Amino acid sequence: MKTPAVKAGGVAALFVAAFATFATPTVLAAVVALPALNIDKSQVTVSGLSSGGFMANQLGYAYASTFKGVGVFAGGPYMCAGHSNYTACMYNASITSAMLNTMQADLNNWSGTANDALANVASQKVFMFVGTSDYTVGPIPMNAVQTQYTNNGVSAANLSYVQRSGTAHVFPTDFDATGNNACSSSTSPYISNCGYDGAKAALTKFYGTLNARNNAPAAANYIEFDQTPFTAGNPGMAASGWAYVPSNCAGGASCRLHVALHGCQQNAATIGDKFVKNTGYSRWADTNNIVVLFPQTKVDNTSRQTSASGSLANPNGCWDWIGWYGSNFAQKAGTQMAALKAMVDQVSSGSGGGGGSLPAPTGVATSNATDTTMTIAWGAVSGAAGYNVFRGGAQVNASLVGGTSYVDSGLSPATTYSWTVAAVDSAGAQGAVSSAASGTTTGAAPVCYTASNYAHTTAGRAHQSGGYALANGSNQNMGLWNVFVTTTLKQTGPNYYVIGTCS
Repeated sequence: MKTPAVKAGGVAALFVAAFATFATPTVLAAVVALPALNIDKSQVTVSGLSSGGFMANQLGYAYASTFKGVGVFAGGPYMCAGHSNYTACMYNASITSAMLNTMQADLNNWSGTANDALANVASQKVFMFVGTSDYTVGPIPMNAVQTQYTNNGVSAANLSYVQRSGTAHVFPTDFDATGNNACSSSTSPYISNCGYDGAKAALTKFYGTLNARNNAPAAANYIEFDQTPFTAGNPGMAASGWAYVPSNCAGGASCRLHVALHGCQQNAATIGDKFVKNTGYSRWADTNNIVVLFPQTKVDNTSRQTSASGSLANPNGCWDWIGWYGSNFAQKAGTQMAALKAMVDQVSSGSGGGGGSLPAPTGVATSNATDTTMTIAWGAVSGAAGYNVFRGGAQVNASLVGGTSYVDSGLSPATTYSWTVAAVDSAGAQGAVSSAASGTTTGAAPVCYTASNYAHTTAGRAHQSGGYALANGSNQNMGLWNVFVTTTLKQTGPNYYVIGTCS
């Protein structure tokens, strides 16, 4: 999936042939202009898988004053393919000290000129992930990414590096989704239930403890936006991209921004909405005041001269980490780099307060907690026709609340949630969003068990059938029944287990 390319009879050509069958795209909504929202510019982050991981790394170095957090899932070090054939930067190839020194010279020479000042990198929060069964990129290039960040001042406290056993070249989740591949298999769509929530891990590294996720984000919050005002006609970028905008962010609340970059063979034209919906980013964004941009590439079959890999086409729709679109591909002026930064600037250019002029409700408080409900109350706002209530950033009331209290239901026991409230005027315009009030439900928290699939069956939490482990009760497929595949099971009832986490 990571492989860019192209020459007949070469390794890359074999990869292209192997991925000849694509999924049918799923249309999510009509194309709209990318909105201008009230984004906290100190909370802009980026992550990506494979070529998206290389691109996230490039953005983090080049625009180091913009991106406060960087997530690299199975990518490689900055400018690796700027000096070496791309094959020397993947396939678990060794990245020598001499290679890293050459890359570092670029970082040093471009600091404060072609790129933002390199000193900004030291304050970034960095999350790294790779599977030990990833033979497309692999742990060795990722080790070099870690070394490069360390060499540029990122402290151990600011850097998390996860190497997960039995995981192939995939984006890891902890839930099943239609059409996804097995965790141990590097095949389309490269998104797998590995018993590990990669989106949560990255966003937690960037933003701290998160509110519980919403496993059914509102379809109306997904938007398809026009990319053409930002791309300067770049032949490797699609006409439209995707975004997830929680309803309170659309209403003017101050929100954070995360850019999630797909890998090769993962754009919407190839796998539909799977990267947008199946990676888990929107589930966490919905309840944590996070807008997520999902920019999109497209296939480019024209052979182009690259920095160090000869003449190659881009038939897998990879992000530019090898110089298809100019020798400045990893600098701020690179066409794809500049396009992504322009999208960030546009979505961050709005202001708060919503469409109406009503002030934020005050005195928001929680009470009357049960195992599954909580009462939220607030002070009246003069001129309000009603109120909207948000749990973790997602609106929970189906119709306008007429009074100054609301009973939120469907909650999980022993779980802490956060609520905000906004007044709505007679014209339907929503005013400013209140400060948050937290509350914890009663009852006992669910219990989670993380173990190999074989251990789960011997402990009586799962059973095996046809060589696969199945969770007792839910019968969810946990993957191969062996000691190498690790899964987290959550017990939700007597002898009833689901794949998931207790967070």
